[in-house]
Amino acid sequence: MSAKRTATADRKTKETDVHVEIDLDGKGEYEVSTGIAFFDHMLESFAKHGLFDLRLTSKGDLNVDTHHTVEDVGITLGRAVRDALGNAAGIRRFGTQVLPMAEAKVEISVDVSNRPYLVYRVALDNDRIGDFDASLAEDFLYAFSQNAGLDLHVELRYGRNPHHVVEAIFKGTARALREAVALDPQESGLPTVKGAL
Repeated sequence: MSAKRTATADRKTKETDVHVEIDLDGKGEYEVSTGIAFFDHMLESFAKHGLFDLRLTSKGDLNVDTHHTVEDVGITLGRAVRDALGNAAGIRRFGTQVLPMAEAKVEISVDVSNRPYLVYRVALDNDRIGDFDASLAEDFLYAFSQNAGLDLHVELRYGRNPHHVVEAIFKGTARALREAVALDPQESGLPTVKGAL
């Protein structure tokens, strides 16, 4: 493996202060602290299943709402992933994962295209996971995909329990991204005819 695919990103506003360090070629080691227990669990699962080494801290206005923190973490993590990829030479580019969790099954597809787009087809009758609003998963993935330059498609095939659904989405996204950013031994340049991603 040539250059290290690591990056650091920071975002500081009146609402949040986020710091991210990522290694795309890690072992899935993590230290995560956002002040939102369920969100921490999801980010830890993302690191573990993506085999990304992740150090992430966030201090936010949780007394107001959790939305600012979730969105700004998505922005900052996305920027870190984009920076760690560099020009993306040699990557597989595409990744897909169908992931079951208990009664739920999700399908995730990703194109590391630098033309961000999110398709999120997830409808839940119950959107509460303890104190966490499951709809924030979409806000996180939108911010993440826009800043990482991902064309990301998330579809719930079936499932009832919001905890299982959201966890399957985070794990599935991690595994699809892991496949997409993996270095392809047959690819010597950029996986595109455009000349740039």
